[in-house]
Amino acid sequence: MGLVSWMILGLLAGALAKWIRPGKDGGGWLNSMFIGIGGAMIGGFVGSALGIGRVTGLNLWSILIATGGALILLWVMGKIRG
Repeated sequence: MGLVSWMILGLLAGALAKWIRPGKDGGGWLNSMFIGIGGAMIGGFVGSALGIGRVTGLNLWSILIATGGALILLWVMGKIRG
């Protein structure tokens, strides 16, 4: 995947994760994109470890995996912030 694909995937996954789990995250679209990119990395790692798949491109399955990873990332950030 290229840089633009990661940015688009991150923006979609971050926005979906913030929509599913609203909270006091703030930060706007750029923060959502970074949460989504981090979520894609986490989701790809967890998905590969569990054998359910990985982030392979800009497709529906990759968006779902990245959104799941972004939800994990938002949960961990919430626990750290208290």
